[in-house]
Amino acid sequence: MILKTLIRKYHQIQTLQNYNYKRYFHRTVDFNDKMVGILGHRGVGKTTFILQYLKSLDLAQNKKLYFSADSILLSNVSIYDIADEFSRNGGKVLVIDEIHKYKNFEHELKEIYDFLDLKVIFSGSSALQLEHKKADLSRRAVLYRVHGLSFREFLELKLEKQFHYFSLEEILENHIDIANELTAKFKPFEYYKEYLKNGYFPYYFENPNSYGIKLEETVNTVIESDLPIIFNIDVQNIQKLKQLISMICSSKPYELNLLNLSKKIGINKTTLYEYIHYLTMGNLLYSLKAKSKGDNIFTKPSKLYLNNPNLSFYYCHTNEIGTIREQFFVNMLRINHQLLYPLKGDFMVDEKYTFEIGGKNKSFKQLKGIEHGYVISDDIEVGFANKIPLWLFGFLY
Repeated sequence: MILKTLIRKYHQIQTLQNYNYKRYFHRTVDFNDKMVGILGHRGVGKTTFILQYLKSLDLAQNKKLYFSADSILLSNVSIYDIADEFSRNGGKVLVIDEIHKYKNFEHELKEIYDFLDLKVIFSGSSALQLEHKKADLSRRAVLYRVHGLSFREFLELKLEKQFHYFSLEEILENHIDIANELTAKFKPFEYYKEYLKNGYFPYYFENPNSYGIKLEETVNTVIESDLPIIFNIDVQNIQKLKQLISMICSSKPYELNLLNLSKKIGINKTTLYEYIHYLTMGNLLYSLKAKSKGDNIFTKPSKLYLNNPNLSFYYCHTNEIGTIREQFFVNMLRINHQLLYPLKGDFMVDEKYTFEIGGKNKSFKQLKGIEHGYVISDDIEVGFANKIPLWLFGFLY
């Protein structure tokens, strides 16, 4: 009875699903594995993505099923039991959305993987719980972490045009030709500031006027719901997490004094490091560390940012232009590259390239003597030599 109801609801959802734009992860996620997990921030388009995938399968409707793990229909039945009945009735592909909202999900997924002949795709609106428990699933599930819109994707949705993406090496070697080619099709600074303020989540295009409200709801759900459940944070300390975000807003990334920060918030230093780690796992912070310091959660970050520029515009009373520039650069590079804090410059990428971020008049002074050094400049459409426009890195994915 429950299975029939879930199948009927899936058919209704599939009929209503008419979103055709395909995010960058359509070309990076490989569905050939038996169990695939899609992890990422709330609102980046994971549900749309998996519904698009199901719709593309050349299978009869009764052989594929989608449901959300927070459905009230699951209150008295296990995911495994539904999967078992679906399999016995000829089902082939099972998609479970919002898996993090189901208690002990990792155990049931292991049982489904081990005993049923089903392809399983699961997703979570937050990467927190899935990453925290992924050791239980690492031998079975292949996990993918997806992110918000790149500047390229934002432009595609905004202008209803298609633009090619480029590798880091292509941009470093051919940035002048690439920039000339792109600026012949659009004026980047006509849209760049709009992207920085509003363009990270696809739901901006549903209703631009309510974007700020939805963004706040996204952040509050992570802080007030996900973090306390996953990491056993006392509900009384939720306000301290919000205070931490507010304090980071008021400091430049490299001037953050963690000792003073812990005193102002009223927590000890160990707890502060843990909270920074939790908020980073929740995609609300980004922590940049030096290579020599390692990647332990109790290692002091060299720089600490809000996760993306949109958060700064909506949560910070004032915005330092240098911080916004660095946030944008980090956001575009971190998906496919390793970022570290170097001895000279602002960022080292893949332990090879050193980047200094600044305005159009930024010099190469800080990069003197560095072999693979680049100045990344805001406020220029086209660069020259090793000086590259910042907006162009929005075409990395």
